[in-house]
Amino acid sequence: MKTVTRSSLRGLRTFCVAARYESFKVAADELFITASAVSQQIKNLEQELGLQLCERSTRDLKLTETGRAGFDLLDPLVDQLDTDGADFRQAGRRKSVRVSVQPFYASEFFVPRLSEFTAMPPEIDIQVGTSDEASEKLPADADLSIRLFRSPPAGTQSDLLFPLRMAPAGSPDFKKSLKIQKKKITSPFPVIVHETRPKAWTEWSESSGIALPKDFKVTRLDSMIAVVRAAEQGIGAALVPVPIADLWFKQGSIVRLFPQELVADQSYFLVSREDRDTDAAVETLRRWILQKFAAQT
Repeated sequence: MKTVTRSSLRGLRTFCVAARYESFKVAADELFITASAVSQQIKNLEQELGLQLCERSTRDLKLTETGRAGFDLLDPLVDQLDTDGADFRQAGRRKSVRVSVQPFYASEFFVPRLSEFTAMPPEIDIQVGTSDEASEKLPADADLSIRLFRSPPAGTQSDLLFPLRMAPAGSPDFKKSLKIQKKKITSPFPVIVHETRPKAWTEWSESSGIALPKDFKVTRLDSMIAVVRAAEQGIGAALVPVPIADLWFKQGSIVRLFPQELVADQSYFLVSREDRDTDAAVETLRRWILQKFAAQT
């Protein structure tokens, strides 16, 4: 057979599909073109090669001996070309990794550092989704999750990032008004609590040895971001997670009221499902998270 030019590659593929089914119509359905377009592409190929590849009827085609020999030779090559082309297109696509993070961790700790990763090769698209702070369930569509657990659930690959520590904090003016005598707070001491930890201040008092006033006002909120915002506005004292809230301390919008911290019974873990295949993009992000966030104290 004569040398095939680049312009005839489409005709070769069309010919192989039509010859495989011995039908213009079936080939047209597979190639998403009309049957007349299939016939015309094969006719153009025949003219370019100077060979008759098939005998046409109104619906079907019948291969000539030359056409049969050409089909047997070219069909595996066209299949391989289609496979290689699909692999090439896939390799050229940007990888995407979905990470589920609890809201306060995401906004105050994870996202502010994410630019360091996105500037690194290879290029990986990251989708950060936030989910309920109190939930220990893993989102089904997440490749990786950063969540609080007492112990990570079964059926997961888990890496400890750091234990949850809570630091007493308030606005600078709130701290100025704070009075303590003999390890007892004697000034008004309204507190802000997250609804999932209503007894956190009692636990802090017991562990620190600093007594709270007998009567103190409690503001209960359902978001850690709201808790910190309320403390910033001087509404009361809040137990905020460190090192996640470090940015707030550096900005000076809130300050530590006491050096004593409450070590909670939960830790932050990086988890993924064991039954989910981990591709290179997910593993790259997982290693970066461990390097950047693990063992924070």
